[in-house]
Amino acid sequence: MQKIETDVVVIGGGATGAGTVRDLAMRGFRAVLVERADLAQGTTGRFHGLLHSGGRYVVSDPGSATECAEENAIIRRIHSDAVEETGGLFVVTPMDTEEHADKFLQAARDTRVPAAEISIAEALRREPRLNPGIKRAFEVEDGAVDGWRMTWGAAESAKAHGATILSYHRVTKIVVEDGAVQAVLCRAEKTGEDVRIDCRFVINAGGPWAGQIAEMAGAPEVDVVPGRGIMVAMNHRLVNSVVNRCIYPADGDIIVPAHTVCIIGTTDEAAKDPDFLEIKDSEVQHMLDSGEALIPGFRKARAVHVWAGARPLVKDRRVSASDTRHMSRGMSIIDHESRDGISGMLTIAGGKLTTYRLMAKNVVDAMCEQLGDPRECTTDQEAVPSAKGHPTHRVTDRLKEREADRLDDQIVCECELVTRSMIEKELEKQPDANLDDIRRQLRVGMGPCQGGFCSLRAAGIMHDFARKNVESSPVFQGKTPAELADRTSTMLRLFVGNRAQGIRNLLYGQQLREATLDKWILSGALDIDHLPAPLEDSRRATGDLALLHGRHDGVRPTHLEPELAAVSTSSTTVKES
Repeated sequence: MQKIETDVVVIGGGATGAGTVRDLAMRGFRAVLVERADLAQGTTGRFHGLLHSGGRYVVSDPGSATECAEENAIIRRIHSDAVEETGGLFVVTPMDTEEHADKFLQAARDTRVPAAEISIAEALRREPRLNPGIKRAFEVEDGAVDGWRMTWGAAESAKAHGATILSYHRVTKIVVEDGAVQAVLCRAEKTGEDVRIDCRFVINAGGPWAGQIAEMAGAPEVDVVPGRGIMVAMNHRLVNSVVNRCIYPADGDIIVPAHTVCIIGTTDEAAKDPDFLEIKDSEVQHMLDSGEALIPGFRKARAVHVWAGARPLVKDRRVSASDTRHMSRGMSIIDHESRDGISGMLTIAGGKLTTYRLMAKNVVDAMCEQLGDPRECTTDQEAVPSAKGHPTHRVTDRLKEREADRLDDQIVCECELVTRSMIEKELEKQPDANLDDIRRQLRVGMGPCQGGFCSLRAAGIMHDFARKNVESSPVFQGKTPAELADRTSTMLRLFVGNRAQGIRNLLYGQQLREATLDKWILSGALDIDHLPAPLEDSRRATGDLALLHGRHDGVRPTHLEPELAAVSTSSTTVKES
C-alpha cells in the first residue's frame, strides 16, 4: 500500500474540487485531490458550456445571479484560454409573453447584472438565423467556457503551488477515529494499487455524489439531489452568441455555441442515481422542437450527440423533492462537526460552474475558521498557467494553427482539426491515457462522424507510441506485442462504444447514415464485434468504472463491442459528452 501524508484531502475532481485544491495550495496548505475517473468527467464535463452572465437568474434566483455576474469577470481573466467571449441575447419569441421581459431590466439592475435592451434589427444583425418574429431583445455578458480546459487549468495551477492530483483514484473509505477524520483510503483504478492518505481535514466536493462520499465517513442523509438534464449538440454553430428565451427558466430555452458546434439545453428532473441518467426519446424531440422557437428550421438541422448531466442541487424544503427546476442554484456548505459529530470534514454542494472559484474560496474559508488558521484567498488575482499571456479563445484558433502546419503535420480528426503531433504530445504527458482521456484534452472524435474515422487513426498512433516506449516507459514495460495489441483494441472498443451511446436517440436522417457507415467500417472491415474479451490488464488500463466494476444495477460487461445495434434503447448508462 502506498502511503501519503498531507494536510487536506479534496474528494472530487470537477471544477469545484480542482478550484478547492488550487485555493488550498495557494494558501500554503499541503493538499491532495482524489478523483475516481478523469478530471471533469462528471457534472463539469456534462453541461452546455455556458459562462453565466447572471441574466438567467435575475428574476428566479437573484443571489445566484449576482454571484454569476461577479465571477464571470474573474473567470474571463484567470481562465482566458478556456473562455470564448460570445456575448449573449435574451429574446422574447412569438410564443412568449412579455411578462418576464417587463421585469428583466429592473431585476438585472437590482442584482448588478450588466444588461441592456437592443433593437430587434440589431439582434437580427448579430444572429441572422434568429426568429424574425421576436418581440424584444436584451444583450448580456454571457460567454462560452470549456469546462474541461478550465478544470485542468485550476489543477495545473494547484500542482504549480505544490498540490498533488490523483485522477483515477476511487475513494473506498474515510477513516474517522474518536470523532475526527484521520485518513482517506483509495484505490488506483489503472494499477489496482491501494493508497492511504493521512490527513487532518477532508473537503467533500463530490457534486451529485457528495451524499455517497459523506456516508463513507459515517455522515448519512446529506441531501444533495441529482438534477438530471439532457443536452443535444448540433453539427455546426447555428448561432455565434448565446441565445436565451426571455422567460422563467424552462426546458430547451438556451442555445450555446461551443467550439465547432452549438448545444441546446436542458431538461431538469430529479434522478435517483447520478451514475445512471435516463435519456428519453421524447426529451430529445422536445429539445429539437424547443429550438424551433429561437431558430426556425432548428429541428431539421443535424443533431450529432446527446448526453445527460446531474446538477448537484441541495434539497430545498420550499419545493417538492422532485422539483429540481425550482431548487436554488446557490451553494451550500455542510459542517459535519456540528451536524454529525465528525471534526475535520466539510461538504460543498450546489452552485454553478461559473461560481466554482467562489465556492472553493468559501469552503476553504470555512475550513480555516474551524482550524483557527486564517489565510487570505488570492485565487482571483492570479491567472492559471495556461492562461498567462493568453487571449480569450476564438473558434478560429485551430484553423489558424492548421494553416501554419498543414503541410508538415498529419490531420487525424478533420472535424476538430486535431493533428498527429497533438496526440503524440498528449500521450507523452499522459502515457497511461485512454482514448477518451485524449478526447477530452483535444476534442478528437467530437465532430459529425463521432470518431468513426479518427478513432481508428488515434488508436493506431496510441499503439505506435506504446510499441516505441515498451522498454522505456513503466506503463508498457514487460508487455508482449499481443498484450499491447489487446490493450489498443480495448481502448478503441471502449471509445467507439462510448461515442455510440451518445447517438442512440439520434439515429435518423444523416446521423443514421453516418452511424451505419461507422458500423460497416468497424464491424465489416475490422470485425471488431468478434474480438475476444479484453485481458484483465487491458481492462484495468482503461480505468473505466463500468468496465471494471459493472453498473450500479448489477450488469457487469464481459466484453466490449460497438453499441449501434441498440437502436431501440431509450435509456443509457452515463458516458462522456
